Amino acid sequence: MPIEKNEILKLTEKLYLSQVKWRRHLHQYPELSNQEFKTTAFLKKQLTHYGIGLYPLKMKTGAVGIIRGHGKSVAAVRSDIDALPITEINRLPFRSKEDGVMHACGHDIHMAVVLGTAIILQWLKKKLPGTIKILFQPSEEMPPGGAAEMIREGILKNPSPQMIFGVHVDPTVTTGKIGLRDGAIMASVTDFDITIFGRGGHAARPHLGVDAIVTAAELIDSMQKIVSREINPLKPVVITFGSISGGTARNVIADKVTLHGTARTLSRDSLKRIPNLIKRTIDGVCRARGADYKLDFIANYPPLCNNENANKILAEAYQELFGKNQIVESPQGMGGEDFAFYVQKVPGAMFRLGVKNDKIGANKPWHASDFIADERSLFYGTALLTMSVVRFLEKQEE
Repeated sequence: MPIEKNEILKLTEKLYLSQVKWRRHLHQYPELSNQEFKTTAFLKKQLTHYGIGLYPLKMKTGAVGIIRGHGKSVAAVRSDIDALPITEINRLPFRSKEDGVMHACGHDIHMAVVLGTAIILQWLKKKLPGTIKILFQPSEEMPPGGAAEMIREGILKNPSPQMIFGVHVDPTVTTGKIGLRDGAIMASVTDFDITIFGRGGHAARPHLGVDAIVTAAELIDSMQKIVSREINPLKPVVITFGSISGGTARNVIADKVTLHGTARTLSRDSLKRIPNLIKRTIDGVCRARGADYKLDFIANYPPLCNNENANKILAEAYQELFGKNQIVESPQGMGGEDFAFYVQKVPGAMFRLGVKNDKIGANKPWHASDFIADERSLFYGTALLTMSVVRFLEKQEE
């Protein structure tokens, strides 16, 4: 007999206050990528407290829970767990207690939603026609990301999920609504570091040196011509340098400059071309100026492409729970997400969970120091993920 929506809604409401407590604890004690030791310990403690088994990992941080029902089908649910190097300026009673670290992208909400989903599914275990893997993944915010490492650890095997669901808060979507989009929804990520080696000298005698700063400036300008002149304008690409450092004094020609850049695109064709175009441009500029260089590619994520069937399950589940007209079409964006690695291996989708509430100031953009999320979103996200997993497993048994 199918699990009724009212049972899921009742259990979700029962757990809600605990989820708020968990979320506030996690928000107060954020940890940076690959440093999520206390976060990992907290998540493992909750999972084991509710009788959820743990999948062994060699990774230093992150956790995987396993809920075994009575069928052969397998689904997976993923949350990221890391925070950002941002100083929170909110005056919330549960504001971050870690200097310069903040959950400014909603990963505390993600963890509370997925943890709640896991517990409800554990409560329903005897009725579940299948197995669920609960993935708490580290280092989403820092390349090369934690998804690829978790996959290498074998978390998509023994047993292998047939579908995976992910959640991401959205401060542009009102609480109570979700966003969905088939196909590419977030961009690929090609992160790279460039070190330019010139030859130092006196600022008054530039002809005797090779100015790494001037070379870097020319390089930054030339990189933008990749976007405007090398790529089909109907397939958008963004190349951004977020950090540049070099030089020691105003009257000394810099002999070394370091640049940290990222390239984004929604096109797989452009993704294939970008590394060669970057290298060719650097090589040409440095040769022309007599400089040497070192190029390191740090990360190369594919675009996040939502599976149509996975989105259909999410949409049907949300409509069953909360009625029609509560789903909006998510726009494409140039932000990146290493959840893309999972959906390369397993059909899946990431939905946008509405957390916008103007009355409490929950309308600031991701990665802002005053980012706030409406906690009532915990209820909607948990009910949706639980229902989606249940309905997927039930359909597999038909």
